[in-house]
Amino acid sequence: MTRAFLVVMDSAGIGGAPDADQFFNDGRPDTGANTIGHIAQARPLHMPNLDRLGLGAAIRLASGGDAPGLGAPPQGLWGAATEVSMGKDTPSGHWEIAGVPVPWDWHVFPDTRPAFPPELTARICELAGTEGILGNRYASGTEVIDTLGQEHLRTGWPICYTSVDSVLQIAAHVDRFGLERLLHLCETLAPTVHAMRVGRVIARPFEGAPGAFRRTPDRHDYAIAPPGDTILDIAAAAGRETHAIGKIGDIFSHRGIGQLHKGRSDADLADHLIRLADQAAPGSLTFANFVEFDTLYGHRRDVQGYAQALEWFDAVAGRLIAALRPGDLAIFTADHGNDPTWHGTDHTRERVPVLGAGVGARAIGQVGYADIGASVMAHLGLPAPAHGRSFL
Repeated sequence: MTRAFLVVMDSAGIGGAPDADQFFNDGRPDTGANTIGHIAQARPLHMPNLDRLGLGAAIRLASGGDAPGLGAPPQGLWGAATEVSMGKDTPSGHWEIAGVPVPWDWHVFPDTRPAFPPELTARICELAGTEGILGNRYASGTEVIDTLGQEHLRTGWPICYTSVDSVLQIAAHVDRFGLERLLHLCETLAPTVHAMRVGRVIARPFEGAPGAFRRTPDRHDYAIAPPGDTILDIAAAAGRETHAIGKIGDIFSHRGIGQLHKGRSDADLADHLIRLADQAAPGSLTFANFVEFDTLYGHRRDVQGYAQALEWFDAVAGRLIAALRPGDLAIFTADHGNDPTWHGTDHTRERVPVLGAGVGARAIGQVGYADIGASVMAHLGLPAPAHGRSFL
């Protein structure tokens, strides 16, 4: 019985989204954004494993441009996927890949000060047991901790911030506020925020002293549950072994997940993926997302850092491909873009690559995000989700 490995490269878009003009960064449309393509133009990429599958060809298909360092003749399954959900965020992309496009518009907090309505702020204070909150505005996670961390240590008030994504993030020092207290605050607050159609409450613990604050690996996302059965739900209901690596558990509210694999670093999570290629049962589904390309490099507009992370990931992809058994399928894709050469600091609306190993050379052309999940189910011999058509 065959196995499937679905690996999401968070924010590794390839440009060309037909509706990019409807999505904005710093007041300007995302038209022309191309995460991997523009990184390669700034600094040629060495990604032989994914390029051998067809990464360079997928970039040309999606956006019509070339990416220096990429463009080998495809030897795997290759194409580009277009999203229909009206968002350029993590839940929208992952859910649609898994067969459940988002049927509503996400609520996004306004870019004002304060950003949160008074009743929500009061609820945070009630749950945190504090007289107030810090932040209450759009911010990057590292900047807001550097700016408000010392005040947080003095007052004990949680640092609350948001962005153009449908999210409320809460940062707190693990010694001054406490990790378990932060996680309980976010978990208890999540139903209130979800009722507003805000996608996630994210706990952002940090440690250290003023001038040297650093976030810990204990981030936790409390995401609204998908509004339909995903490929994880379908596989689990059929009695198949399901594995989630990294962020997948949080993104899917831990639904349909038999075993969650977490680690203290990207290298730990990569090792989990390779170990599963050796040990996962026949007929199993492994769904992975473990490199924070957007958080670490895209939002910070760090082109060099993003390039190095992509090349590191390509080596991991090569290890996975080499470990596949006959009949296995590995698909590498992305959930949205986050072009580090673009204006603003937010995600970018882009098409994403669809690259596959285990089924030979095959050009699939332009497909939908949901077609990825439908194809995984077809490979596993399972019923398709409500949306998407198999390209296998």
